[in-house]
Amino acid sequence: MRIFPMSVLTQPTARTLRLLLSMTLIAALAACAPMRVKQNAPTSEALAAQDAREAALAGKSRWTLEARIAVSGENGGSGDLVWRQDGDTYSFSVRGANGKTLRLSGDAGRAVLEGVDAQPEVGSDPQVLLRERLGTDVPFAALRRWALGLRVDGEPAQLQFDDRQLPAQLVQNGWTVEYLDWFADRNPALPKKVFATRGKDKVKLIIQSWSFD
Repeated sequence: MRIFPMSVLTQPTARTLRLLLSMTLIAALAACAPMRVKQNAPTSEALAAQDAREAALAGKSRWTLEARIAVSGENGGSGDLVWRQDGDTYSFSVRGANGKTLRLSGDAGRAVLEGVDAQPEVGSDPQVLLRERLGTDVPFAALRRWALGLRVDGEPAQLQFDDRQLPAQLVQNGWTVEYLDWFADRNPALPKKVFATRGKDKVKLIIQSWSFD
């Protein structure tokens, strides 16, 4: 798995690896193209089940997920992700096969990006920081909710459900989030495959494990 901050490499090598990475990423995204999960219009039962899931997870603000991540964009790529969330405090680390690690950490008012340049980059908004430094659009704040299969509070959302009354598709903030698989043995159920798309921007998570404190 590759990691996306190509600017840390020398220029000739970066061009070569960017081409290889683009080919690899296209192949990976094609291989992970959404399998058409049957989508059902929301019923009162399905919406009630989703409300119950969201209520059950509302108090779980300390969690860790491990996943494979693929991100499209100018300097898109893929890698192994460890995401730790503790309330508003987070650590989002992506490690590539080349051994380099991109780490985004911070809290509600501060974001620190390490692994792109020699010195850490600091900003107030992690999504803006990633876009400015990497040319990728990752809806970081919303993804924190979407990764759990939850809607972002206070924002209009459209839901479709699978036959188990679990979300199959969530449309919110201009993004379409596909839920292709679930850890259905968890209580409440938790997403296993989360593919978020908005135009050419894509963020794909293949989640291997969830843990809660």
